Amino acid sequence: MSNIKNLDLQNIPRHVAFIMDGNGRWAKQKGQHRLFGHAAGVESVKSVIQTARELGISYLTLYAFSTENWARPNEEVEGLMQLLVEAIANEVDEMHANGVRLLTIGDIQGLPGNCRDSLRAAMSRTKDNTDLTLVLALNYSARQEILSAVVSAHELMKDNKMEINELNEDIFASLLQTKDIPDPELLIRTSGECRISNFLLWQLSYTELLFTDTHWPDFRRDAFIAALADFQKRERRFGLVSEQIQTTK
Repeated sequence: MSNIKNLDLQNIPRHVAFIMDGNGRWAKQKGQHRLFGHAAGVESVKSVIQTARELGISYLTLYAFSTENWARPNEEVEGLMQLLVEAIANEVDEMHANGVRLLTIGDIQGLPGNCRDSLRAAMSRTKDNTDLTLVLALNYSARQEILSAVVSAHELMKDNKMEINELNEDIFASLLQTKDIPDPELLIRTSGECRISNFLLWQLSYTELLFTDTHWPDFRRDAFIAALADFQKRERRFGLVSEQIQTTK
């Protein structure tokens, strides 16, 4: 079992992102329907939030539903949407009491009305909380996010609010949905898949990537702490060499 004593509490990432994968495979291994796995995954979300608060992590981003996920069987998609509504209703009181602010990225307008209503109510209620920001990526596509930012940049130029030679990385980042959120230092993907799957393509440029075979319903506090311990063993150079990093410490 992993212990918090294994961590350097002065080197905790400010922002951790998750691709929560393996709910269906976990359920199949137990002879259950895929939605059984998604429901179990909610408990992992609660555990990860609690651990993040305990360690002082400021931002968690969870890839909850991609634009590609609409292609799944209707029964599963409808069940996921209902599970989302129920999870928000069941957890918003505790989230608020624990200082958790809820945000979303993605095309929320494309979600069913009851999902939109639940999300907006929870975001409104928790908007002033400062202990932890929980970002749910829902109906999200990183490619679409980047294309939308390109369109926004074009509109600024067309309206003479910006010259083309003024466009830089900082301005472009300000046109993304994550404009007020720092880039993740660590991305964790569960269930053994080693790909990014159209998630935060701009924001992950210098993020450490960690892939674990653990299915999401089994990813709880100990697994999170072990992942953070692995992160702390890495040397983040940002294009420099090790000797340069050492001289700046």
